[in-house]
Amino acid sequence: MNQNADVVGRGGNGNGWETPEFQTLLEKGMNELRAKTMGHQAGWGFGKAAQWSLDMSRGDLLFTFNDGLVATCPAQIVGSLDTSDASWLWAWANPSIPDELKRDSLRVREYGQQRKIERLIAEEWPCTEEDAWRMAALTCKLCDGQGVYRGPAGSALVFITFKSVKLHKKP
Repeated sequence: MNQNADVVGRGGNGNGWETPEFQTLLEKGMNELRAKTMGHQAGWGFGKAAQWSLDMSRGDLLFTFNDGLVATCPAQIVGSLDTSDASWLWAWANPSIPDELKRDSLRVREYGQQRKIERLIAEEWPCTEEDAWRMAALTCKLCDGQGVYRGPAGSALVFITFKSVKLHKKP
């Protein structure tokens, strides 16, 4: 008998002991995220901003365009991929992230605890960029997000979900 039979989701390549149901959920999350991303690209130019920023005190993700348009969205940090060592760190395990920006990652952790999915409950694990996108898409799905942004931060890529987008012009 496999001593780890009650734990699914060894990190890394997304295989391991994950159930077919969890794999299906990850794929559904990615498909939904692709559709949402296409809608944002067509609707307000997502991906074409001149600058992005995360106001951690307010919890807002901001995209600023060259024409003065600003998109503001409530945000949650999912986690980060450290490209120097190919490891994922959940936002809920990162003490430098304010608690208000960890709520959705904590909901995903709870989901993982209930189902014993190791990738969702281990603070850090070996990760590819595809794995990181899957975790962000899953968080977006489980927490009713409207999209995901991947922002560079030194050697890390920070995965951020966002909700309703408000557009306004800079004064």
